[in-house]
Amino acid sequence: MEQKRKWKVSDLWELIKNGFSAILTGNLLLRLNAGKYFIHIAYTFLLFWILIFESLMAENALSKVERNKAKLHEMEIIYSDKTFEVASMSRRSEVEKRLAAMGSKVKEPERQAIALEKR
Repeated sequence: MEQKRKWKVSDLWELIKNGFSAILTGNLLLRLNAGKYFIHIAYTFLLFWILIFESLMAENALSKVERNKAKLHEMEIIYSDKTFEVASMSRRSEVEKRLAAMGSKVKEPERQAIALEKR
């Protein structure tokens, strides 16, 4: 009757060392006997690569949306300022002051215009 050998920490260290040397020499897949599953492994890596690439593209799109939201908010503030400026410039008193500053003699009429009747 054979006794099963128990695992020791030194066996684990030996396994890690052999695995690392297999990776460096390029024999890892041969030692794992994964030659017949190579296409599946390559396909899995391709799927992971596509997944990572799509997440990077989504992150890029979301950051662009955030930048554009900030620009849009800034432009809305500028638009409201310009709207206020235009509204304040179109008041009668402002127009009269600007005309006087330019040297124009045009003023608001002192009396109401006379309406002519048709005959």
